[in-house]
Amino acid sequence: MGLYFEQFTVGMVVEHATTRTVTETDNLLFTTLTMNPQPLHLDEEFAKASMYGQRIVNSVFTLGLVAGIHVGDLTLGTTLGNLGFKDVQFPKPVFIGDTLRVVSEVLGVRESKSRPTAGIVELEHRAINQRDEVVCVLRRAALMQREPAS
Repeated sequence: MGLYFEQFTVGMVVEHATTRTVTETDNLLFTTLTMNPQPLHLDEEFAKASMYGQRIVNSVFTLGLVAGIHVGDLTLGTTLGNLGFKDVQFPKPVFIGDTLRVVSEVLGVRESKSRPTAGIVELEHRAINQRDEVVCVLRRAALMQREPAS
């Protein structure tokens, strides 16, 4: 179960235990399912000649992992929905075979003006690879349930 609105505090940091190694199948399926023909994701020979020297993982797949890995610890069953992604950055590429972990930090907590049974939590999620490089930073706002009255 995730956390209720009242359990979030500004400055709280969670290092999520769930990690994920990105596979070739992940990248291939996601890229083709989303109709993205970018050869940097699909064509090894093309990618070898790129500045990366190899295929890079579709950044939207990376974003999805970052948005998903934290769910079990923070928002499972207690979120009412995402209000928006405010900022998404990819400071380093993700390569096939990279293992990502996520660290989340609470940036802001405020009551909802329109929903008395909910609050708004602003979060930053950082994905870090096995080389300790930050590969994705995501800032978002979530509408979170308040604790039920006892």
